[in-house]
Amino acid sequence: MNRAGWVKPANSAHAVLRLATAAALIIDAVIHLQLASDYQLAAPGGIGQGNLFRLEAVLALATAGYLILRGSRAAFAAAAVVAASALAAVLLYRYVDVPAIGPIPSMYEPLWFTKKTITALAEAAGTLTAVAGFATIHRTIRNTRAPVPTATAVTTPRRRAHR
Repeated sequence: MNRAGWVKPANSAHAVLRLATAAALIIDAVIHLQLASDYQLAAPGGIGQGNLFRLEAVLALATAGYLILRGSRAAFAAAAVVAASALAAVLLYRYVDVPAIGPIPSMYEPLWFTKKTITALAEAAGTLTAVAGFATIHRTIRNTRAPVPTATAVTTPRRRAHR
């Protein structure tokens, strides 16, 4: 990490993980934005699933931008949270009929279609690559620290015995 707090890519694998994670988040965001207007029809005046899709898309795009600009452990952690939470939501509402919770509508949809499948795959890939990127940076930072002296490595000068 340099003085400004920017993480320099340790190798090309780090750059690939960074770009793959950002691409997964962007794919997720684009598809959510494409689907948002159709899903908002169920609750035109309320929060609605369409507005939740828009919110998720904005979070995914912001996180992708943060990851591209910084590439830090925090950026990979944020990307993992955004991608994993989106994946958890799509799987939950695919397999469990969760009723409306306050202003959040019931979003049960017991079927898979192309765009939904693509977003789920992008979210899964984004989660995996973000976790791998986080682990890679953690290992790189740990390996670049100066070694900590141990008791055996530290020698103290012996005092001469006074005769």
